[in-house]
Amino acid sequence: MLGLPQSTEFNKRIPKQKFYENITVTPAMRRVFVEQIRTIYWKNKVAPTTVNIAAGQTVTEVEFFEIKLTKTPLDESVLRQIDKEIPYHIIFLLEYEGKYQAWTAYKEATASGTNAFKVGNYYHTDWLPEEELPLKLDGLNIDKVYENFVRQIAGNKLQTETTDETLAETVARDEKRKALEKQITALQEKIRKEKQLNRQIEINMELKRMKKELESVQ
Repeated sequence: MLGLPQSTEFNKRIPKQKFYENITVTPAMRRVFVEQIRTIYWKNKVAPTTVNIAAGQTVTEVEFFEIKLTKTPLDESVLRQIDKEIPYHIIFLLEYEGKYQAWTAYKEATASGTNAFKVGNYYHTDWLPEEELPLKLDGLNIDKVYENFVRQIAGNKLQTETTDETLAETVARDEKRKALEKQITALQEKIRKEKQLNRQIEINMELKRMKKELESVQ
């Protein structure tokens, strides 16, 4: 799949019940698994043991999960649930009517020393034929391979003008940009509704400050 080396192929079907029968999930989450997902396959494992790359410091292996859907869009909370249950970095390949989307979230281990992970915002491609997905195994170690997979899926959202910026720094900058854009939209709506001129001026000053801050993180 995706032109990955044959040595990375795993091709194991995972019963979707595994992700909701033995843990506490909401009835809504269970319905999503039952109604939106047809099958889940563990398609590939990219690791120093399956392909000629060096070990990393933060990533041990990258799993590729193919999720065949009965309808779209898939509720993002399902991917987050799977990510929380599996202590490895995952690339999700959603399939619907012959087209694919690649999804992933920046995922890093917590400082607790356990297998717990912090799962960030999700990024995804457009719906594309499998052979057109922008995924290429690129990097000398597994950390860099994972970073490149995330950047390839995110596209312009995680572009950086400097090679010194780590993936964690790029993701943090993108999350700050999204938060500022949300705050700016809220302030613009506040100005529109505000009747008092002095409050409009105050809000507008704050709006200008946030727009300037947004420019600095672009």
